[in-house]
Amino acid sequence: MAAAAVYDVIVVGAGNAAICAALSASEQGAKVLMLEKAPEAERGGNSLFTAGGFRFVHDGLDDLRGDILQDLSEAEVAQIVLPPLPKQTFVDDLMRVTENNADEGLAELLTGRSRDTMRWMRHHKVRFVPMFGRQSYKVDGKHHFYGGVNIEAVGGGWGLVDQLMKAAERNGIDIRYDTGLVRLIQDKRGKVVGVTAKGPEGFEDLKARAVVLACGGFEANPEMRTRYLGPGWELCRVRGTRHNTGDGIRAALDIGAQPFGGWSTCHAVAWDISAPPYGDRVILDNFQKHSYPIGIVVNMKGERFVDEGADYRNHTYAKYGREIMKQPQRAAVQIFDAKTIGMVRDEYRIRQVTKAEANSIEELAQKLEIDVEGLTRTVREFNAACQPGTYNPSILDGKGTKGITPPKSNWALPIDTPPYAGFVVTCGITFTFGGLRISTEGEVLDLVDRPIPGLYAAGELVGGIFYGNYLGGAGLMSGAVFGRLAGQSAGRHIKNAR
Repeated sequence: MAAAAVYDVIVVGAGNAAICAALSASEQGAKVLMLEKAPEAERGGNSLFTAGGFRFVHDGLDDLRGDILQDLSEAEVAQIVLPPLPKQTFVDDLMRVTENNADEGLAELLTGRSRDTMRWMRHHKVRFVPMFGRQSYKVDGKHHFYGGVNIEAVGGGWGLVDQLMKAAERNGIDIRYDTGLVRLIQDKRGKVVGVTAKGPEGFEDLKARAVVLACGGFEANPEMRTRYLGPGWELCRVRGTRHNTGDGIRAALDIGAQPFGGWSTCHAVAWDISAPPYGDRVILDNFQKHSYPIGIVVNMKGERFVDEGADYRNHTYAKYGREIMKQPQRAAVQIFDAKTIGMVRDEYRIRQVTKAEANSIEELAQKLEIDVEGLTRTVREFNAACQPGTYNPSILDGKGTKGITPPKSNWALPIDTPPYAGFVVTCGITFTFGGLRISTEGEVLDLVDRPIPGLYAAGELVGGIFYGNYLGGAGLMSGAVFGRLAGQSAGRHIKNAR
């Protein structure tokens, strides 16, 4: 490919948001090049490491069968209870978990365009199925889905990237691997007219009429993590790609883009303490441990430190990694007994898991090197605090504790039936919340809220959507919605300039 080749649109990145941007720009008739910093064998960004789940507005199972879920048998349908997700509920949940800090304009776009974007992805031959096991509990013989994120791409994150890449190939989109963004090129009027990239043969200027940045946050950059998230964050594990080091954010800030969003917060979860420093492309997201709402979580002193049942897992899991970071040794243990261990998610059953089993709490503490007296006291007090009520893990059942701190607000069953199992976790960072400010057209804005001509952004480097906490399934949905928007706007920009 000649260095002098001029593209209409260059998309930086090759994950969900980037490919959606490339597809959308291509639909506008643009000649598109995608730049992927990673080698081809590591393509896909953070998207590949996800479960592939999407949160979007719908009216329930019958509604979804028409255009999103086209592969369900009648027998499967008969076993599914899947509640609708109204738009206002999506908005309310997003605002609640971010403590009303989410930008209202971006929230409106995300929620309002979510359903149509799912149809658009299905049009590009991305297939979807219900998230059996991960987002449902079997109650009275039926799978009861909960928490608002119930649909995933076939094959999870790997399948999502593969299906989107095949769509990109069908649409004639070029891609260059091992080629990372170094800086943005502007003309004398300040319009972005290309990028300087570094590939296998060194530095190269690539011309374009518009650029879309969709290359993730700075979660894989320990210097930036420590600078913005705080002391100790250089020691956390990275759940996904090692290539998301903030390149797009820094390149945009260097030309006067406006920083926006929750720069001091991130998506961070309970992650197996034996997991490698970066994501494993075989194990993928199975190092996560997200069944804590039906157990208890203690630190190495044997003390509880979060309300495990404060809300659905999808509304709490992305903020509890930060709480684990605050504990001694940056570690915690999730504990279950015989009543609940059979209900944990499949990720607890992989071979690469750090766990212990015992017939007494004292023995379990010894095996896990937890303070024995601390754990036995915590379990004794927790069991005594559990209140009567009907236990139902698929709803907020209100079966909580009384008289202990922190409380457990839902799903509080005594830990009293051996054998007991404990799983050791640390903090795994998924992505950072701080990034660039964009307009409702996907344009990157400067420090006085003016669009930087020719520059657009989508995905995890867009700031203003998540603050302090995160709503499960909203990340991939955001990437798809704003990727499609950015590509569409870039393509229209090209048409208007001709």
